[in-house]
Amino acid sequence: MNDLANIYKKRFTNSGIERRQNVWRALCQHFFSRFVCPTDTVLDIACGYGEFINNIPAAKKIAIDLNPDSAARLDSAVHFVNSAATDLSQIADTSVNIAFTSNFLEHLKDKADILALFKEVRRVLVPGGKILLLGPNIKYAYREYWDFFDHYLPLSDTSVGEALVLSGFQLKEVLPRFLPFTMNNNAPSSDFVIFTYLRLPFVWRWFGKQFFIVAQKAS
Repeated sequence: MNDLANIYKKRFTNSGIERRQNVWRALCQHFFSRFVCPTDTVLDIACGYGEFINNIPAAKKIAIDLNPDSAARLDSAVHFVNSAATDLSQIADTSVNIAFTSNFLEHLKDKADILALFKEVRRVLVPGGKILLLGPNIKYAYREYWDFFDHYLPLSDTSVGEALVLSGFQLKEVLPRFLPFTMNNNAPSSDFVIFTYLRLPFVWRWFGKQFFIVAQKAS
């Protein structure tokens, strides 16, 4: 656990914690908020420092992460569960409208862990509830993918989509190319730049190296 906290601290500090919060504030405002109703209960799986859950409007917010340092970064309105993100045992059945995870699946040790996680997500989602997934796409980020020591699984939009279908989800939206691979660089990150990028999908084919998937709990 201490190793995880140290990895996060170094990685997030290098990319600028405040900068990350500003980027995610813009992403939530201009893109992710369209998938979430203000009355929803939202679960952020492997929440990191709360970049998504702090900035997404929702009636109830739950965040889970193994790193105890996450708690200090979360807004007071967020209920924090300090646990492995694959362990959703503290979340009640059919109690969540939207589950979200970003850049997490590639850190799991094997594909059985992914299937187990998706089974748990399906359990906690309400009928018709959705999971939103963001992650590096090995098809387009194969050069940079292994620069992170804690990356274990090479995944693509296609392989993750198959795993979701096998786990009882219906794919609603699949973007093979969406966001750039990392924020750990000097690329412009103002609200205007992000807003413009999100409004120009044709640009994603050059810069997008992360997939985005929306899947709905099948009846």
